[in-house]
This record gives sequence, C-alpha cells and structure tokens, in this order.
Amino acid sequence: MAKPPIHEIRRGLIKVRIWRKRTRDRLRHTITVTRLFRNGDLWKESTRFGRDDIPLMRLAIDEAHTWIYQQPQARNS
Repeated sequence: MAKPPIHEIRRGLIKVRIWRKRTRDRLRHTITVTRLFRNGDLWKESTRFGRDDIPLMRLAIDEAHTWIYQQPQARNS
C-alpha cells in the first residue's frame, strides 16, 4: 500500500497533498493538486480545473510552499 501524504491543505474544493521522498543525500517534497467534485452521491477527485478554481489553487499551493520551507531540513540522513 502506498504511503499517505505527510500533509494536506484544503481550500474549498481544492486539495494540495504534500509528499516526502528520501533520496541518497536529502529529503525532497512534491505536491499533487486535485479538485473535489460530486458524481451523484459519491465524491471524486479530478486533476482538471476551471477558471474559478485558479485563485484557490494559487492560495493552497502558496501555503504548501510555506509549509515545506518551515520543515526542519534533515542533515546527514
């Protein structure tokens, strides 16, 4: 089973998940951005975004950037 994200930011229907990957010499962070939508009674996620999603995406991605830079950087790990 895949590891869960180390942090998630949600603004409205936009979700930004932050993932941590250890390389030989350091830790790296990556993000995924999705939009929630309802299909009948089920909630699903999409990677397609509309014009009105962009401001929330920018806000959530900026928050993810700040969160990543606030994390202590592992040295010699």
